Order: sequence, then C-alpha cells, then structure tokens
Amino acid sequence: MKVYVGMSGGVDSSLAAALLVEQGYDVTGVYMKNWTRDLPGMQCPWAEDLADAKRVAVRLNIPFKVFDFQDEYKHLVVDYMIREYSAGRTPNPDIMCNQEVKFKLFLDAALADGADVIATGHYARVQDGYLLKAADSNKDQTYFLYRVTESALQKTLFPIGAFSSKNEVRAEAEKRQLTTAAKRDSQGICFVGSVGIREFLSQFVETKPGPIVERETGKTLGQHDGAIFYTFGQRHGLNIGGGLPYYVVGKDMAKNEVYVSTNLNDSHFWISEVALTDVHWINNQPDIGKTYQIRVRHRAPLVGAELIDNNTVKIEKAERAIAAGQSIVFYDGETVLGGGIVRS
Repeated sequence: MKVYVGMSGGVDSSLAAALLVEQGYDVTGVYMKNWTRDLPGMQCPWAEDLADAKRVAVRLNIPFKVFDFQDEYKHLVVDYMIREYSAGRTPNPDIMCNQEVKFKLFLDAALADGADVIATGHYARVQDGYLLKAADSNKDQTYFLYRVTESALQKTLFPIGAFSSKNEVRAEAEKRQLTTAAKRDSQGICFVGSVGIREFLSQFVETKPGPIVERETGKTLGQHDGAIFYTFGQRHGLNIGGGLPYYVVGKDMAKNEVYVSTNLNDSHFWISEVALTDVHWINNQPDIGKTYQIRVRHRAPLVGAELIDNNTVKIEKAERAIAAGQSIVFYDGETVLGGGIVRS
C-alpha cells in the first residue's frame, strides 16, 4: 500500500514515517509548504523545517516531495482567522488547517499523485473511519481533528497515536537515529511558527486604541490598543492596576470597547447552555437528549453535556468564559463524535 506521510520536520511526523517504513508500506514523505512569510523580528521557520524533513527522508531512504499550498492556506486559514478575530470572535486556525489543508488539500493531492492513503504525526487513533482519542491523554489532538470527514479518516493513518507519552516517541526516534529526535515542539499558529496572535494580527489588521470599561459602572478604567486582541475571560495584559484582578467579560467591535469585571460570578462569565453553528458530525449525529462528554477548549477537562437539539448543548456544570468562535467537541468514551462552533 502506498502512503504519503505529511512530514513537518518535527519528531512526531518523522517517527510516523519511520514506523510505516518498518511496517512494509511504500512510503513517500511530503512537506506541505503552507507559509513562508517572515514577520518583523520573526523569521518563519519553514526552510529549517523543510531541511529537517528532507534529512529524515534521506535517513529512511524514501522519496520526498513538496506540495505548495501557500495560496490556499492564506485564503482558507489565515483570511478566515483574520475575519473571525475582526468580528470579535475567537477562532481556532489549527482546526481549520486540519479541515481544509491537511485532510482535504493534502489528501486529494496525494491520492491524485498515486497514494492509497495518507498519514500524519497527530496524536490520535483511527479505526474504520471512526476518530478515537490518543493513548496519551496529555498529547491527544482530537480536539483539533473533529471537523475531519469520515471519508478522509478512512484513508488516513495515525502511526504514533498508540504511544503512551511524548518521551516514548522521542526515545523511539532516538533509537532509529532520526535527526529530529530532540527537536523542540513547534509553538504558535499552525504552520506559521512561534508567533503570538497579537504580533500576527498586527500585520494584517489596522487597530486603534479604545476604552476599557467596567461593566457594572460604565467607568473607563484604562485604554486598550485594539479590541481585536482581547479574548473573553482574559486576565493578563489589561494593565489596570490595583485591587482585585479584572477579567474581560465582553467587547463591542463597532464601538471599539472592551468590557471588564472583577466579579467572577458575572452572569456573562458562566455558561451552561450554548448555541452552536457549523455543526459537523464525523459519522452519525449523536442522540438528542443523551448525555455525552464535551471539551470546550484544547486540554480542558471533559465535562458531561446533553445535546438538546441539533444546534444546542446543555452543560451539566456551567463553564467559564466560553467565547464565540471557539469549538465544542463531543466525545462518547474513546470516540470523537464531532462538534460545532460557538455562535455569537
């Protein structure tokens, strides 16, 4: 079976490729060139990552290709992210990257080039088109994969999903003398590199200062440098001195105002019923009225929740600071059911 492995230049995808070679697959490594633009004071690491991926391919004696998705990535991921933040929402570009790039563009291009299946270094498992949590609950990445389709999963392998820890992955990579064994994990926005969201957005969106307003009194407490940069529930970076800590409890993009409160019991802060949009179920729609588990953000604890109707979820215990634009993902035991995006 011919498999194209998405190789990012990191240890996870490097080991994934090595394992597939050992398992007898006809393996081709593929680097997805999604972003190459440097930002002021920050160099995009794509060239280094490409070189690392090539070195591993040479070590494994497998063919290596580069798929250029820069135009599509800018349109489908970056423009989406900018549009959502500009509307006052909190999107997740990694989820969109998986949906539109890795498991659509990459999959289609690989199949058209002769592959039977694709593989990536995600911490997840797949079985008969069902997405399952990784063995390592700390590294599990299924929250970012909930919008992948069943048909894509039927043509996808996750070779490292059964490993119990990142340390085990690194040890296995070291055992195989892969040059990426000790490479640090990438941080930041999907393939862009270690760039903070504020620095990134500043390159594309014109912002202006505005008031930070205490919700209860309407009093202006300080100035922000752009409402787009502030997220529901945020505590740090407000620069409001003295007394109890303030939290962002809302913002008005049209007025360019950010609203804060010291009241952690603020009714805007705790949410037990959430309306969803762009709902996606991987296999079958969950049963209405049945209790499942959900994750409201990556690495957040799983909590019980009931699907009231096709677009509404009732959470057993109110969750703090669920922001419009973020995703809620449903689980039934080990199986990822799908989820939706929190409506404004």
